[in-house]
Amino acid sequence: MGAAMARNLCRAGLDVRVWNRTRAKAEPLADEGARVVDSPREAVEGADVVLTMLYDGPTTADTIRAAAPGLRPGVLWLQCTTVGVDGLPPLVELAQDYQLTFVDAPVLGTRQPAEGGQLLVLAAGPGQARAGLSPVLDAVGARTVWVGDEPGAATRLKLVCNSWVLTVTHGAAEAMALAEGLGVDPQGFLDAIEGGSLDMGYLRIKSDAIRSRDFTPSFAVSTAEKDARLIVAAGEEAGVRLDVAAAGRERFRRAAEQGHADEDMAASYWASFPGEGG
Repeated sequence: MGAAMARNLCRAGLDVRVWNRTRAKAEPLADEGARVVDSPREAVEGADVVLTMLYDGPTTADTIRAAAPGLRPGVLWLQCTTVGVDGLPPLVELAQDYQLTFVDAPVLGTRQPAEGGQLLVLAAGPGQARAGLSPVLDAVGARTVWVGDEPGAATRLKLVCNSWVLTVTHGAAEAMALAEGLGVDPQGFLDAIEGGSLDMGYLRIKSDAIRSRDFTPSFAVSTAEKDARLIVAAGEEAGVRLDVAAAGRERFRRAAEQGHADEDMAASYWASFPGEGG
């Protein structure tokens, strides 16, 4: 996701410096015009906007602390990592400590929309930050939805959206698994619901991945399991019991244990077959 976003920033003509914990993963961006650097500090020196797209909240916090010597007061921090309700306050505190303007901006979309600059950005932050972020947001997303002035509103909405995405993913995986178990041609299931209210493009995408056994990651099982944990935790904190999300978290955990952690989250399919590694 981060590499795709950086690529689109370069193509928009912006001056982009990139850092990744594994430099080799960032090196291809040099061909797009990005300057690949060796430390977070180098990445942020002189920048007007800092964008973080990392695995989780603690990783993001560590990265910003490492970047701190290169940050200057007033820099706009566009925080796009999905960090959850509990993961956000420490980042807001860091922004205050370093006098940064913090914008809570998780994105909806997977690898392909990211590569095409077609992400949906959910953003919450002060109104005065919006103009300065426009070139960045226009480069990485097809649309930005501002949901509030205070950080947290966008993160909460992202968790709700992800809860639906993960639920649909598991639904597709279990339907395909049940069809196999019962000796039903999966195409018969897809034909039966075609064009009706139960049909959807996302089901078609995930069922195609499962049937072809092409689990090239668009959104990896390991990351989906992390997001499922954040969703369940947010529900518990809010006094909302999320049985489906909790069961889905367990399915992702089993799939990862079976060796599918780095595959697309449609590999939830394999969790229906205990003892099979695919």
